[in-house]
Amino acid sequence: MPLIIDGRRVPNCWAKRQPSAAAVSGDHRTGPAERVNLALINNMPDAALEDTELQFFELLDLASGDVPVVLRLYSLPGVPRTDRGTRHLNEFYLELDDLLNSRFDGVIVTGTEPRQPDLREEPYWRVLADVLDWAERNTGSTVLSCLAAHAGVLHSDGIPRCPLPDKQFGVFESTKACEHELTRHAPRLMRFPHSRWNEVRQDSLTACGYTVLTQSADAGIDLFVKQKKNSLFVHFQGHPEYFAPTLLKEYRRDIRRFLSQERETYPTMPHGYFDTDAVQLLEDFQRAALAQPHPEQLAFFPETVVETLQNTWKSSATCIYRNWLQYVLTKKAEASPYAAVTNADTQLQRKRSAVL
Repeated sequence: MPLIIDGRRVPNCWAKRQPSAAAVSGDHRTGPAERVNLALINNMPDAALEDTELQFFELLDLASGDVPVVLRLYSLPGVPRTDRGTRHLNEFYLELDDLLNSRFDGVIVTGTEPRQPDLREEPYWRVLADVLDWAERNTGSTVLSCLAAHAGVLHSDGIPRCPLPDKQFGVFESTKACEHELTRHAPRLMRFPHSRWNEVRQDSLTACGYTVLTQSADAGIDLFVKQKKNSLFVHFQGHPEYFAPTLLKEYRRDIRRFLSQERETYPTMPHGYFDTDAVQLLEDFQRAALAQPHPEQLAFFPETVVETLQNTWKSSATCIYRNWLQYVLTKKAEASPYAAVTNADTQLQRKRSAVL
C-alpha cells in the first residue's frame, strides 16, 4: 500500500522513487479505522533533511504492508536553516500550528545536531517541549529518535544525558531485554546504527518508570518505552531508519571537518560497519590525511567502499516499525466511537446473561 503524503506536494526524493505518488489535500486524519494517520516532525540539519525524509518514507512504506499510512510533514521553528533548507520546508512542510491544533494516531520526531551542552538552551527547546506535551494528549504513540529521545526524557522526567568519551558510532548488536508488543516476532539478536556523543543510562530510566526493550553490551540502551498520558512514548537512541550508506556519509563529513580544522581529532571509524578490505582502504587514507591534513586530501577518499556496505538492520527495523504501526492501529480502533458502542453492547449483554 503506497504511502500517502497529506499536505502540499510530494517531496522530490519520494516522487523519484515512487512516480505514481501524489499528495492529497484536505483533512485525511479522520476516516476509516484501518488507516494510520501520522505526523513526521523532521528536524534534521539541511544536509540530512531530504535523506531523512526518504529514510522514514521507505521504512514506513515497507512496514505498512496493506495498511494505508497518511503522513503529514512538519519541522520545528528555531532549527538553524540555510536558504535552501527554508525553501524546502516552505514547499513541502506544513506550519506547526496545524499540528498543535490536530490529533494524530502517531507522531515521529527526529533529532537534530545539538549546539548546546544543555538541550534546554537550544533555540527550539520551548517549541519542542510544547510538541512533547501535545503528543501526550493527542496521539496514540510517539516515536522519539536519538536527540529527540534525550529531549523527551529530560523534559518529562528531568533525566540528563551523559557525555561519552568518544562518539558512539557504527552498527551495534542489541538483544531483547524483555517481551513487548513492539518487539514481537523480532529476533533475539538485532543490529542497529548509532551516531551520538551522549547517552541516557538504564538506572536513570528504570527509576522513572521506563521499560528497556533492547540493549547493547557495546552501545548501551537502544530502545525503551513509557506510557505518558494517552500516548506510548517510544525512544530510540539509535537510528533504525538509516540507509546502508548513511554512516559512511557522516564519517566522510567528520573527516572533512577535521581536514578543514573544524574539529581537533580525526574521527573514529564506524564500529561493525565496513568489511576487512574497506577498513584497509580507509586506514590507508587516514594515514595520508594525518600526514598532510588539508581539505584537498578529501579528493582521495576511497569512495568505492560504498559498494561493500550492507543494510544488516533493515529486517529488524521493519519488524519493529510494523509492530508500532499495528499498535497504533489497535489503539485507534479501541478509541473509536464504534468500539465504545460495541464495548457497551458487550457489557450489557453480559449483564443480561448474568440475570438470566
